[in-house]
Amino acid sequence: MLPHLTQAELQFLHETFDLARTGKTAVLMERVDAGVPVDLTNDSGDTLLILAAYHAHPDTVSALLERGADPDRVNDRGQSALAAAVFRRSGDAAVSLLRAGADPASGGRSALDVAAFFDLPEMTALLQNGPPPQ
Repeated sequence: MLPHLTQAELQFLHETFDLARTGKTAVLMERVDAGVPVDLTNDSGDTLLILAAYHAHPDTVSALLERGADPDRVNDRGQSALAAAVFRRSGDAAVSLLRAGADPASGGRSALDVAAFFDLPEMTALLQNGPPPQ
């Protein structure tokens, strides 16, 4: 059973997800550092990391990963942050996720599946060969 949240608490949570969507990394990290769970999910199972990757904010992706976000967590549709980054052709986010251990085959709609379906040879190569050395 879910606890009842006040309107202010719900607004805070909605704003937190919007920070991930819009790439407002500094403010989002202040909230995470103050106690917002780094793997917080919305009603679709999207984590802050998935939203940041889907909206192509590699700096936000990196900051969330540095704070321990799970790179292989999937949403209710079986999509991972890596699949989202591949779909958006966000190479920097994909590299950060791969370096954090994200599995290209993870999820019901894996990053490899997305790259193949949308014919993204550069993303396929990145997923198959791994990120370049740091």
